[in-house]
Amino acid sequence: MDQALPTSGTYVCHGITWASGDPRLLLAPVTAGPLVYAPVMGRRLGYQVSGSGRWCTGRYRFADRVRVEAVACPERAPAEAGGQCAACAGRDDFRFAHRFHSGGHVPDALAAYMAQPHWLYLATFANGTTKIGTAAEPRKRSRLDEQGALIATYLVRSPDGRAVRCLEDALTRRLGLTQTVRAAAKLTALAELRGLAPARAAHQQRLDRATDALSGLNVPATPEPWTPPGEGDLLRTPKTGRALYPHDPRSGEHGLTVLSCLGSQVLATLDGDSEQLPYLLDLGTLKGRRIVLGAQFSSPPAAVQSALF
Repeated sequence: MDQALPTSGTYVCHGITWASGDPRLLLAPVTAGPLVYAPVMGRRLGYQVSGSGRWCTGRYRFADRVRVEAVACPERAPAEAGGQCAACAGRDDFRFAHRFHSGGHVPDALAAYMAQPHWLYLATFANGTTKIGTAAEPRKRSRLDEQGALIATYLVRSPDGRAVRCLEDALTRRLGLTQTVRAAAKLTALAELRGLAPARAAHQQRLDRATDALSGLNVPATPEPWTPPGEGDLLRTPKTGRALYPHDPRSGEHGLTVLSCLGSQVLATLDGDSEQLPYLLDLGTLKGRRIVLGAQFSSPPAAVQSALF
């Protein structure tokens, strides 16, 4: 995955991935060819969104018994329900993973994948919202890196995917935890971040309650703190000035240099805009969009105040 950010060409954007250990734009060339894992940290990203449609972001396939990998849509077809075309959705065995523990169809490859150890975790975001989630052993690190959380803790290592999802549902019911947090809510919370103490307190409270709940289920918790990646340090620092990006990343042209990345949220500067605060935006919104890369593209001028004042 040692690739460079392309300087030209048209791509279907699959969003931000942390699969390689750092944040990268996952890009599918429209002329066919393998996916490009393009690093964004410290890079200038110049692009123009082509049209207003959404395009298929392919599927996941099982690389072996314990790993999955992204595959581009071979036809680069328009997206239908769920962000895929019908052909990719029909070949995506991993789509059954979300209801694996509830019965129904289980492809052999998915059964083998889910038989490996999984982790149960809690992740707390900038506004104190805490979600519960799961990650397969090979995705223990990248799954949390891509969440965009401020603080997270692995609660317990479970023997397989079925057991961990049953625990996830049990704690959801007992503690009222959510299993999803909207990307827009994550962005707003980071824009309004004034201190880490509220999120830390919220996380500790949920962690204590989750530990007690697991004990009640005869499952001993083994809390293990997640170590946040350094790429997000500026965004996790309340003193770092920031302003919400005043343009829609899903249309028009843009040019920005990425300073920090937390999940799919980035802090970036614009060309010749050294006097302004860095801007906060979500590159995940580009998922399914066709973008044309090029140094000639730049963001419209903007003069906005800090999101903190």
